[in-house]
Amino acid sequence: MPKVRMYCTRFCPYCIMAIRLLTKKGQEIEKIYVDDDPSLRQRMIQESSGRTSVPQIFIDETHIGGYSDMALLDHNDTLGALLEG
Repeated sequence: MPKVRMYCTRFCPYCIMAIRLLTKKGQEIEKIYVDDDPSLRQRMIQESSGRTSVPQIFIDETHIGGYSDMALLDHNDTLGALLEG
């Protein structure tokens, strides 16, 4: 199973929805809380090609975007394949 890494904050509704969707699919998530350490937000911006909003989601080393991007992948039946590796 691929590794899922997500930059997020504790109170962002889109982060919460992303966690729920991934959990529903049985996926473990490495959560990186950018509200705990401002340097983590800078790392997120670099790794996500300049995106400043949360969540920013990575499957293995592939950046898939935020919650809306991931929900679209799920709607198009491609998220499952990415999570299966």
